[in-house]
Amino acid sequence: MKTKFIVICALVVFLATSVTFLLLSTGGESLSEPKNLSSYRDDLAVAENNTVSLSSISLSAVGDILIHDRVYENAETNNGYDFMPMLEAVKSEMEKADITFANQETVIGGTSIGLSSYPSFNSPQEVGDALKESGVDIVSMANNHTLDRGEKALQNAFKHWNEIGMLYTGSYLSPEDQSKIRTIKKDDITVAFLAYTYGTNGIRPPANKPYLVNYIDKQKIAKDIQEAESISDAVVVSMHFGNEYERLPNNFQLELSSFIAESGADIILGHHPHVLQPVEWINTTDDRKVFVAYSLGNFLSGQKNNYKDIGGILTLNIEKKKFRGETSVRVTSPSFFPTFVEKGYIVKPLNESKPELLDEINQHMSQWVPELNVPK
Repeated sequence: MKTKFIVICALVVFLATSVTFLLLSTGGESLSEPKNLSSYRDDLAVAENNTVSLSSISLSAVGDILIHDRVYENAETNNGYDFMPMLEAVKSEMEKADITFANQETVIGGTSIGLSSYPSFNSPQEVGDALKESGVDIVSMANNHTLDRGEKALQNAFKHWNEIGMLYTGSYLSPEDQSKIRTIKKDDITVAFLAYTYGTNGIRPPANKPYLVNYIDKQKIAKDIQEAESISDAVVVSMHFGNEYERLPNNFQLELSSFIAESGADIILGHHPHVLQPVEWINTTDDRKVFVAYSLGNFLSGQKNNYKDIGGILTLNIEKKKFRGETSVRVTSPSFFPTFVEKGYIVKPLNESKPELLDEINQHMSQWVPELNVPK
């Protein structure tokens, strides 16, 4: 018994001595605290900086909203105009993306100044209401018909777009309005939108009002892209260019798209040919991949036959990665949903209206981007 007591006393003395030694060696600090708190915090910051942060959004775009008289006459009601029946069949597809863009080719100046059709368009303002209801977030107004009915039509359109909360780009109310690059932020990703046209059918804005429409000017485009890059994660540029009714891009489209890509754009959306042209990836000298749709065709219009009644919904993902203090953005997962304008100017999925054309259109659109996802 005495021996057991001696052993216990020895263990107690050993443990006490060990604790005393540890306390002396740490200067009396708690064992749970680091010796150097500043160093410890630096280590934590480095570990946190090594965490990868990923976010992703989807962007959809449709082509020309070109409202001929036969279209708005078909939409007339006892109380005005209703274009929703024309878009109802594709509304669910248009609403899927986080951001949806449309090329509003005819100015929605409204009935107060008289509606009109080709060659000098003015459309009902209810066109804008239908686009808004269908999920469109922003429209381009830079095209060859921007000045068809003068400044009054544009002022009416700007007023209505603002009233319904629709962003517009490419044509502006004032110099101050033009200076505000349009951006949309979703899930920590900010996307900027710019738009330009090759011309306005020989009509020029007053010399003191150049803000009424953005013309294609390389120097201006490069400057605008640079400014847009400083306030956004991705830059989308809408271009009204190309030859009407030609199913392949011309040299001007190819060269200008390469310039825009090298200037810093991430996505290029083409309009004006009124028929679909293939999509392509442009590999830039700074190792980026820029997606270009040379022409998205007519989405809703009064034009028929020879591919002028076929359009579609282009969808892309924009992915943002933060790692070790660096942020990178890339465009991925391109897909295309072909559409067809039926009798009564009803926009329907192509695989429902003209399934016999689906393979041809799919092959046409994906010939330069084989991974383009299309409906089977």
